[in-house]
Amino acid sequence: MLHIVLYQPLIAPNTGNIGRLCAVTRSRLHLIHPLGFEITDRHLRRAGMDYWHNLDVHEHVDWASFKASQYSPKRLWLFTTHAARSFWDAEFAGDDGLVFGNESSGAPEWLHQEVATEQRVKIPHANTALRSLNLSTAVGIACYEGLRQTGLPGARLEIR
Repeated sequence: MLHIVLYQPLIAPNTGNIGRLCAVTRSRLHLIHPLGFEITDRHLRRAGMDYWHNLDVHEHVDWASFKASQYSPKRLWLFTTHAARSFWDAEFAGDDGLVFGNESSGAPEWLHQEVATEQRVKIPHANTALRSLNLSTAVGIACYEGLRQTGLPGARLEIR
């Protein structure tokens, strides 16, 4: 199982889309508070639709409680525009956590320092004048690369 870890997400529809992705792929979603919205937000429900009840979601009051949780992943990969290494060069394993900062400021510097340099990765893009992808798009790209490497639970993947 992959873990998708959102550090203080701000936009309900992004989190709803990511929740839907996690439900479909049987990935565990971790939400690190504070959030920029309420879980009951109608935009979150609309984006996640009826998938939210199938979602393995864990809310954590802060980073320390996430790290201390019995449900936290064994190893973390921080997706950041500040990394030198491409996520295509990463070797993901089951029970890895893919960590993403929030939509406006990304991950704080202390979180960059907590994750080993070789486990900080970026999603390359051709137009370097643009800073980054939308959060839910980035999570989708990363999640499916992780699943390509580790396997999709309950399904057979054929890559040709």
